[in-house]
Amino acid sequence: MTAPQPAAPAAPVAPITDREVNAVYLGLMAVLGLGALDQSIVATALPRIVDDLGGMAHLSWVVTAYVLASTATMPLYGKLADQYGRRPMIFTALLTFLLGSVLCGLAQNMTQLIIFRAIQGLGAGGFMPLAQIIIGDIVPPAERGKRQGMVPIVFAVTSVLGPVLGGVITDALSWHWIFYVNLPVGAVAFYIIAKAMRKPVKMQAHKIDYLGSLLLTGCITAALLVLALGGTEWPWNGVAVKISAALAVVSAVWLLLHVRRIDEPVLPPDLFLNRTFNIASLVMAMAFMGLMGASVFFPLFFQLVMGTSPAESGVMTVAMMVGLVLSSLVNGRVLSRSGKYKMVQVAGLGVAVVAFGVLAWAMETAQGYWVIEPAIFFLGAGLGLVMPNMTIAVQNALPLSRRGVGTAMLAFFRSLGGLLGVTASGAILARQLHVHGVEAVSALGAHAATQTIGVYRHAIASVFGAGAVLLLVGLFALLFLPELPLEGFEGKGKANEDQ
Repeated sequence: MTAPQPAAPAAPVAPITDREVNAVYLGLMAVLGLGALDQSIVATALPRIVDDLGGMAHLSWVVTAYVLASTATMPLYGKLADQYGRRPMIFTALLTFLLGSVLCGLAQNMTQLIIFRAIQGLGAGGFMPLAQIIIGDIVPPAERGKRQGMVPIVFAVTSVLGPVLGGVITDALSWHWIFYVNLPVGAVAFYIIAKAMRKPVKMQAHKIDYLGSLLLTGCITAALLVLALGGTEWPWNGVAVKISAALAVVSAVWLLLHVRRIDEPVLPPDLFLNRTFNIASLVMAMAFMGLMGASVFFPLFFQLVMGTSPAESGVMTVAMMVGLVLSSLVNGRVLSRSGKYKMVQVAGLGVAVVAFGVLAWAMETAQGYWVIEPAIFFLGAGLGLVMPNMTIAVQNALPLSRRGVGTAMLAFFRSLGGLLGVTASGAILARQLHVHGVEAVSALGAHAATQTIGVYRHAIASVFGAGAVLLLVGLFALLFLPELPLEGFEGKGKANEDQ
């Protein structure tokens, strides 16, 4: 039994113009850049923040609170966007983020900063899903590949600018100003979207699923706490992990029972009857589980095993971002001409699997940069053919009334996969080091024994081998993804909701 679908928002009477599309798109890219820039700037300024506020023991919570809040609210933004429109929700997300930014700048102690970073995260949780939802609304499927392909460029630019700006602002002014810098950028984005994005037509009244929203957010938050803190700040057999896990399970069961009894649930059960959505969610989770789980150990490998400096290790990973950006741009052009999204994804994920395998082999057998760097490039290039197309496939397979929550849930599973990957890879590395009697990187001196470095080499190679297996599972699932006709091509058809 599934809940009946709410009525979809009515489309504007006049077709949207290219000028409107370009203006809205510019505003959305500014919003995405705002969120990405903030994270990289804050990471750079963390040492100065600790010097000023103290609280080194709680330093990780400055990042964790933001990530937990943003990830947990992604599905909620999608559902509310389906019920009340995209425009009100993007403004809500942006204003919440800017409010959190002001409060962070005013923080006087570490506890305040952590709370205010969580408020920032509550707003940032809507940035990626809402941007993808709005692009899906105003851009025909045949052209979405080009638009979605620009997103990696935004993240690439901010990943380079963020550390530089963070250092300059912190040195020239103070760490408080790294949060205030969000205000002018956010104001510009708000103005552009408010001016260019059409107001929704009068919409049918909806009921807010308060209980479902509470259960969904609570379930996700409790589960993320276990994933993010279990085995690090919280022992796996500790009381905090047990309580959080129990809350996650109880709220999940309660949510499953609840959504089947009301007309407009926060998480529609019929969404999970869509085969495209289910396969896409699994593929994205597997891809990001492998990618994030392995990529966090690139700096460790380059610095510890290859002997590079921290700055040099950062340069070594640029190849992945270059591959991601180039393939995303090429992908948009291919999609706009062919209207086919499945085979490009299969090829891309296949390349990524091979790249992961080569990296695992190269690390285990002490190969040089001439093998590792091309593999890193092709890893990014392969994944750049998967991520934009998967969003397009899901939006194409869902009716308008489910497009928002479906897009947001896809973003959520991607983030969840990343968290799982980081947690699992950390456990794999710790297990390997424990078996060989090497407990921590800090135990190594400047002249670490060759044998000890070999242990780390083997341990990190094991992480990349596990990543290759995860991507291979995703590739197998991808083979079963339906290829539905895209609008804008001959022979197009309406996607069935039960496919």
